[in-house]
Amino acid sequence: MSDDLRLPIKSDADVVTARQQGRELAARLGFGECELTLIATAISEVARNIVEYAGRGEVVLSLTDVNNSPGIIVVARDEGPGIPNLELALRDGYSTHGSLGLGLPGARRLMDEFEIVSEVGKGTTVTMKKWLPRHTMRFPLSPRR
Repeated sequence: MSDDLRLPIKSDADVVTARQQGRELAARLGFGECELTLIATAISEVARNIVEYAGRGEVVLSLTDVNNSPGIIVVARDEGPGIPNLELALRDGYSTHGSLGLGLPGARRLMDEFEIVSEVGKGTTVTMKKWLPRHTMRFPLSPRR
């Protein structure tokens, strides 16, 4: 649907930018306020993890349409230390930095699809998707017959 929007992440200001850009992109697609907040929060969580754990990375935002189901794809990737135990990292309350431990498990709950790949010493990639609910679509996606 559109070209990827690549956003470098290395500071808290970049986290805010990624959150805002993701919200704006999703709004253009027709997501409602509630979904926009969920998407922005999920982006914020994964981007903040990049800053805290890897120091730098990127968030890539793109729109997609699969079988007339439009959505937004968020890919957060870094070349940081990686996550040694993904099962533990995805458990509510687990944190290695003294936080509430809700970042990754929270982002997973907020989005419709969530995938994480991590290799110790090589980095982490989180891919999240949110599909536009049919009842909120603002425009026909295919020509009327």
